[in-house]
Amino acid sequence: MYGTTMCSDCRRTKQFFEANKVSYKWVDLANDPDAVEFVLKHNNGMQSVPTIIFPDGSIMVEPSNKELAEKLAVLV
Repeated sequence: MYGTTMCSDCRRTKQFFEANKVSYKWVDLANDPDAVEFVLKHNNGMQSVPTIIFPDGSIMVEPSNKELAEKLAVLV
C-alpha cells in the first residue's frame, strides 16, 4: 500500500487491514521518490492515496472499507 502519514484514507485502510489480519507492506511516499513516480504513473498524474496493489496484480485507489472487503473475499 502506497500512502502518506497525513492521509486519513490511508490510516483508515491500515486500520481495516490490521483489524482483518490482512498482511500488507506500507510504502510512505514522503520517504520514497520511486514510490511517488509509481503512484503518479498509475493515477493519471495524480498523487492519489492509498494506492493498493494486490497479490493478483490488481490495483485499487482510495477504496472504501466495503470495496476492500469485497476485494479480499475474492482473493481468499
